[in-house]
Amino acid sequence: MTTDTDTFTFERDFPLPPARMWGLMTDPKMREIWGAPGEDTVLEMLSSDLRIGGTDKHRCGPADAPDFEVTTRWYQLAQPSDAVFTEVIEAGGARLGASLVTYRIDAREAGSRVSITVAVSSFVGPEMIAEFKDGWTGGVDNLVRLAQKEG
Repeated sequence: MTTDTDTFTFERDFPLPPARMWGLMTDPKMREIWGAPGEDTVLEMLSSDLRIGGTDKHRCGPADAPDFEVTTRWYQLAQPSDAVFTEVIEAGGARLGASLVTYRIDAREAGSRVSITVAVSSFVGPEMIAEFKDGWTGGVDNLVRLAQKEG
């Protein structure tokens, strides 16, 4: 099977300054809140080591069977403006895909503009690309709602 790839970017304006957005986007407890894309899904942080070279692990998926295991490795942490990390997703011992994610947080008069770019490779077919995109779309929508509450 060939490797399928795609890249997508989300840009949103937030009412919070960059330092507060940084915390929402990188703190493991906050990521649990906004990272699950839908009401019937969960994201459970198992471990977090937020430093360059550090590794996070989390489980996600449907609330009744969160079978996806994700390993995150941090490559750039320039608080409060830039973060770069990879994610490898596995289920049942099989690698499903990997992504390179870049966060960019820029100060704006009324808060922050956040750009999230995800370059994804699927090892199991193009359907997984859609799963990545749907997951990030739901997560970013949740991040918007969370930031509005925090503001």
